[in-house]
Amino acid sequence: MTTLAKKACVACSGHLPPLGAGEISAFLKQVPGWTLISEGGISKIERTFTFSSFKEALAFVNTIAGIAEAEGHHPDILIHSFRHVKLMLYTHAIKGLHENDFIVAAKVDQLAGNQMQAQKRQSS
Repeated sequence: MTTLAKKACVACSGHLPPLGAGEISAFLKQVPGWTLISEGGISKIERTFTFSSFKEALAFVNTIAGIAEAEGHHPDILIHSFRHVKLMLYTHAIKGLHENDFIVAAKVDQLAGNQMQAQKRQSS
């Protein structure tokens, strides 16, 4: 478990500045597989997960919903091509990235790792 996955999101008001390039770079190293993008001038991180079926993809999304509700921080989620789940994280209040985005990314990565291990055990 990464250090970020052990943290909890904190309430973020619109008065905080978004993370700078150096901070983003340092956090990205802690969540391999996530990519920095800019959309409409807003920095975001995204990652796509692939599953063997729509049912598995949907179960993953439903579990992410639980993480998002517990943390009070919600990703944009897209299920496409029936088995691919694309997640996009950024903090709407500051129109950019905050540590909370990386905390949720780390928790999602932990969930994905646990699900992959369970699938391997079931297929063995």
